[in-house]
Amino acid sequence: MRIQFEKRTDQNKVLNFLIPVASFLLALLFSAIVLILFGINPMQAYSVMVKGSLGSTYALTETLVKAIPLMLTGLGVSIAFHMHFWNIGAEGQLAMGGIAASFVALFLQDVIPSAFLLPAMFLAGGLAGAIWGLIPAGLKAAVGVNEILTTLMMNYIAILLVEYLYLGPWRDPQGFGFPGTAQFPVSAWLPRLAGRVHYGIFFAILGAVLLWFLLKHTKLGYEIRLIGENPKAARYSGINITRNIIFVMLLSGGLSGIAGMAEVAGISRRLYTGLTVGYGYTAIIVAWLANLNPWGILIVAFFMGALLVGGDQLQIAMQTPAAVADILQGAILFFMLGGSIFNNYKIKIMHKKSIKHGENVHE
Repeated sequence: MRIQFEKRTDQNKVLNFLIPVASFLLALLFSAIVLILFGINPMQAYSVMVKGSLGSTYALTETLVKAIPLMLTGLGVSIAFHMHFWNIGAEGQLAMGGIAASFVALFLQDVIPSAFLLPAMFLAGGLAGAIWGLIPAGLKAAVGVNEILTTLMMNYIAILLVEYLYLGPWRDPQGFGFPGTAQFPVSAWLPRLAGRVHYGIFFAILGAVLLWFLLKHTKLGYEIRLIGENPKAARYSGINITRNIIFVMLLSGGLSGIAGMAEVAGISRRLYTGLTVGYGYTAIIVAWLANLNPWGILIVAFFMGALLVGGDQLQIAMQTPAAVADILQGAILFFMLGGSIFNNYKIKIMHKKSIKHGENVHE
């Protein structure tokens, strides 16, 4: 007997709805067992997480604060994944965007008129992220270097560069020993809507519109999807794969760089340790759970933000170890991602006879 996965040729809408629901319920059940082992009431813990992330205006705004960088980086990696270019470097691209935007705010504030400081930071952040994404794209296109390795390794370079700058040459001399740069001038602050929710949410919505239009209504979007689905057919049809790799990674890195700009200009208003906290890695999960759909990414990022905020509230309200919140978050993500496999694939059980004759016995 052998078990194999076969890609679904037809999509069952009822199944597509039931599988995520069942996955979520299984995640809650598994998490409840973990909580009981830690001596924690599961119902009370879930109540704290929901109220802490969705139960008040403040909770909702904090959830959106976490969701905005996930939206932008999720959109960024999704366009690369459409072409099966595995960009694992959103964290580094976000970091480089934050560095570039911080440079403009800290060192060009006397050169650039106040009204143009934020646009300059936006452009600098997007460009820095795009260039950081261009390096692995160029290596892949030129000599076939594996993009997973290059994008992942470049994350560490960018993260360590952020740390070097705010602890070293850019450190605020009047910061009483605290790590971080000086606060940006007011003209470099990204406006806020409510609480700490800033205009970065509009960047994310515009990014989703851009990707949706690009993928669904342009020749370039068709080429990107075709390269992802069948690179040989794309090459034989005359599509310039190298050009598309370069373009996709410029766009992917640019969106993540803008996320970095929004974080330093909208939240911290300085460059400091809170910039690189794993948003770029979580964005990969967001993109996959949303099935690489731009609108789905916005929704999944919101719920992922709620999960992060809820986990923080669980630690504060119930004095649970940080590991408990991480286990709950990991369990939910594991079951949701595992369930998503069954949306796209079906299981076939093949017995020895059927394997020999090429027949499937059970599905």
